[in-house]
Amino acid sequence: MTRKKLDLVLENVLIENVAAEGKAIAHYEGTVVFVEFAVPGDIVDIRIYKKKKNYMEGRILRVVKPSEHRLEPFCGHFGVCGGCRWQPLPYEMQLQAKQQQVYDQLVRIGHLEIPSISPIIPSDRTRLYRNKLEFSFSSKRWFLDGENPEALPAEERVGLGFHVGKFFDKVLDIRRCYLQREPSNAIRLFIREYAVRNSLEFYDIRENRGYLRNMFIRTTEDGQLMLIICFAREEKETREKMLKAILDAFPEITSLYYVINTKMNDSISDQECILWHGSDVIVETMEGLKFRIGPKSFYQTNSPQAHKLYSTARDFAALTGDEVVYDLYTGTGTIAQFVSSKASKVIGIEYVPEAIEDAKVNARNNGISNCSFFAGDMKDVLNADFIAEHGRPDVIILDPPRAGIHPDVAKVILDAQPERMVYVSCNPASQARDLAILCEKYEITAVQPVDMFPHTQHVENVCALKLKTAR
Repeated sequence: MTRKKLDLVLENVLIENVAAEGKAIAHYEGTVVFVEFAVPGDIVDIRIYKKKKNYMEGRILRVVKPSEHRLEPFCGHFGVCGGCRWQPLPYEMQLQAKQQQVYDQLVRIGHLEIPSISPIIPSDRTRLYRNKLEFSFSSKRWFLDGENPEALPAEERVGLGFHVGKFFDKVLDIRRCYLQREPSNAIRLFIREYAVRNSLEFYDIRENRGYLRNMFIRTTEDGQLMLIICFAREEKETREKMLKAILDAFPEITSLYYVINTKMNDSISDQECILWHGSDVIVETMEGLKFRIGPKSFYQTNSPQAHKLYSTARDFAALTGDEVVYDLYTGTGTIAQFVSSKASKVIGIEYVPEAIEDAKVNARNNGISNCSFFAGDMKDVLNADFIAEHGRPDVIILDPPRAGIHPDVAKVILDAQPERMVYVSCNPASQARDLAILCEKYEITAVQPVDMFPHTQHVENVCALKLKTAR
């Protein structure tokens, strides 16, 4: 049975406000309508692609009258590429929407008692702010409206760029991206041209065949550059010829790695990254501390904003120099080392063993002797025996992945009863869920959103917590 295609157009609809997930909100005959790429004040015709009992979702078919706030998108890929969806929205309105998102998740939906939320900390750079990008090769790129794939030569049917939203096997061929500073675009375009000229097969992820899979570009604020190229199989002569051509064209590359990935997905977390040229790491500096960044290392992707985020976390921890601090989900130990000078001892725990090894080297290179790091699943490592061995925490700093913390971890934290906690989150929804559990014994004393990702709906949020009663 084939599903009948929805064919519904709403005309002259007023866009009222910004909604969740980067969409805008309107109403039509009493029904809520969520619209992509719209700006409050727009009057638009909407083509509906999803219709439910209580809401509809659609895309702009025609802008009848643009909002006075609407800006012209600066990127030629806007509307097709899944990133930077808020380009038409003035930055001040983006910040207001993110502030509202934090309030909605913590208070309106989460029903948490909080003090007033501090004004969101804006990003100094709203373009070229990312220090890491991943690009995918595709033998069958995403075709734009009006393009006829059959009429295009083979070299124009392949792509190197970003996956199109909701399509794991479709890649938009990117010509210029405004997320990362040069030579990011130049390197990507050179590699694409080289691959086409030398008949190197772009990968087909649906059929799991091809030669070139994906690539990563990592940069630092002072211009160091790491490039990682992932191949589907080893062809030494072909690979070395390509890597040499890249290095000849871009001698400024600090670190050049390759990966031979024969498995069914593009993740390199479980793959060997082989250094072909240069340093094994690039190094980012923050307040005089140096942090090694390897091919698998986690580091906040907006470096200047990371400093503001970590400074907020350190301020909220209110350390006096005598505290034992646990930094949970420590990554490469950035927050742990950032607060170490104001603590007696810092314990960092992280799931990824390579990140912990980086953390240990970072601490040693930074002359920090009061930090200890441990690798393992948080719910397995952090238990009563671990706390008995390493000391009860006076302060816990949490910076978990988007999914938040495991209930077992929350229970151990509540049993340990640190005097203060700082919860850093990239997902206010999971943060609100976890805070509801922690607020059994804690009260929220401060809330500070931080914008790490301009032109997107994503927001980081930092909450300070204090134990309600003395032990």
